[in-house]
Amino acid sequence: MKRFFITLAYNGKNYAGWQIQPNGPSIQQTLQEALSVILRASVQAVGAGRTDAGVHARCMTAHFDWDGAPFDTEALTAKLNSFLPKDIVLFDIKEVRPDAHARFSAVARTYSYHVTTAKDAFLHDYKYRVFFRPDIDAMNALCPVLMQYDDFTSFSKLHTDVKTNLCRIQAAQWVQQGNDYIFTIKADRFLRNMVRAIVGTLLEAGRGRLDERGFRRIIEARNRNVAGDSVPAHALFLEQVDYPEDIRLETGDIR
Repeated sequence: MKRFFITLAYNGKNYAGWQIQPNGPSIQQTLQEALSVILRASVQAVGAGRTDAGVHARCMTAHFDWDGAPFDTEALTAKLNSFLPKDIVLFDIKEVRPDAHARFSAVARTYSYHVTTAKDAFLHDYKYRVFFRPDIDAMNALCPVLMQYDDFTSFSKLHTDVKTNLCRIQAAQWVQQGNDYIFTIKADRFLRNMVRAIVGTLLEAGRGRLDERGFRRIIEARNRNVAGDSVPAHALFLEQVDYPEDIRLETGDIR
């Protein structure tokens, strides 16, 4: 049995998230169906994470196992891109170590969230418009605080099935580009709704309603009800998933 990593990107607007859902199409389901049709066998795909409905990915990783006839990975990538809808694109397929896992082998994930103060006729589906000018210095002043904690229950969706709410945030920063405010955050793992809840809370600082003492109280309360509102999903992007350097095998097809 060989294991392969797929690197892909997708526009999440028309999907119920990564994971297969009973209430609408998902990225996982669409990818599995394409793989199964082209490889003429049932194929299961496991993703690096569960992006929510409407969330996009510029670089997602998934893995699948294969013990059938050999195939050329570049040719399979091309066939899948021809078969998949226009809002899902594959970059490559690479063989990895048999024990490599798209989710559990990942050492870090990076997300970005896009806020704007301007009305945009073309990119409104990918930015969250606010009707005030955020104080970026006030928001950035709170970002280092995130790296001083590891329990982010206050920013987690309630009643999830995760065993722990512990995460290690490695970087967090706001950058202003004209009327746009882009928040980037990197951690070893993320909880459901975590990035959107953090952004919503930091925007309270951007409005002058939250200082460092209040931010620490929110985190230490370990209570979702005391944090800010979650911002909408449509402006959230999974930017990157990091793995150990030795996880991929240097081969282009099965031998």
